[in-house]
Amino acid sequence: MKFSLQLLVGICSGLVTASLCAEDWESTVPPFAPGTAAELRPVRVQYGFGWNGLTAATADLRLAKTADGLLRLDATGRTIGFARTLWKYDAKHVGISEARSLRPIEVRELEVMRSKQFNTRLDFTPTGVTSQREERRGSAIKSKTRQFDFPNVLSLNSALYYLRTQPLLDGAVERVVVYPSTTAYLCAVTAVARERITVSAGSYQAIKLDVQLNKIGKQRELLPHKKFKRATVWLSDDADRLVLRIEAQIFVGAVFAELQSVQFENANP
Repeated sequence: MKFSLQLLVGICSGLVTASLCAEDWESTVPPFAPGTAAELRPVRVQYGFGWNGLTAATADLRLAKTADGLLRLDATGRTIGFARTLWKYDAKHVGISEARSLRPIEVRELEVMRSKQFNTRLDFTPTGVTSQREERRGSAIKSKTRQFDFPNVLSLNSALYYLRTQPLLDGAVERVVVYPSTTAYLCAVTAVARERITVSAGSYQAIKLDVQLNKIGKQRELLPHKKFKRATVWLSDDADRLVLRIEAQIFVGAVFAELQSVQFENANP
């Protein structure tokens, strides 16, 4: 199981059908048009992650607006407790997006395990994204550069910012294309219901979302994701749209992420 920060900020995922050709799925993705929403507040949040009921990892995220009008998300995550004895994993993530348009600019992520580490760099333009990924095993280094051309491709962070601006009325479906690391995915998020949910950080009125995903292949065909089955996500039903809880079915079983604490910060310290 991979307790990377993508489990948390990668909350947009989805499927139209596995048999769609390139022209079909591309026509289902609407132009990138963020809705009207209150400006994102600087915030620091902490999440706990678990696997089949076992708390196994933690993540700390801080969202801030820079002096030059950008959104910067800094995050760290690591396995803890008994899970760390089985699988040592540490991650650092930095994501930069435009504060006004919410379009992604760049992502940097470092993942460190016992025997290897990965450095990932994503650079976004109005026409696509370039991915550079370096793998280190001892003194051996392998790297690969990939290019994905699609005018509305988003980082996981910017996709979440975008979803926050949408009404998400019951039954609504939002489709976006995201590029979290080395592969693009066609994503659909369906608003299922409004309900109250209690997590470690408190009790909230929430929007319940159904989340699915399909991989976009080298020939731009849709492929099933071998490790991810489906997920349910709860967002706070307020101006902040905090991620409260994620429950996902993946290849190793049931995993979850839950909000442990939240602290809004002064926008002008």
